[in-house]
Amino acid sequence: MNEEWTEEEMRQALFGDAEISAPVSTAPVEEIQPDVTAVPVSKGAKQKAPKAFNPRILVTLLVSNEFEGRTFEIVHEADTLSTLLAEQEATRAARKKFRYVEVVSVKSM
Repeated sequence: MNEEWTEEEMRQALFGDAEISAPVSTAPVEEIQPDVTAVPVSKGAKQKAPKAFNPRILVTLLVSNEFEGRTFEIVHEADTLSTLLAEQEATRAARKKFRYVEVVSVKSM
């Protein structure tokens, strides 16, 4: 390495014949004031999200503890789209209290 090179010669060796531009000065930036002022939203007024749709199926059952005895009509609400699952859920719930269970109807609400 040659120690006798000047700064200009080193720049020319590194960067080629590119012209040296004057250092760029940054102009002072003016703060821009918005025309519209932001109003903070109060946290006290929250909107509740609407509830999601829950499918409901009504299952009507005739239940009894005596064979061909006095029967009671029970209506069971199931939260499902499947009528088969609603019917099975209703009979399972009715079997806990009654011995004989008969499905009368399955209707969607």
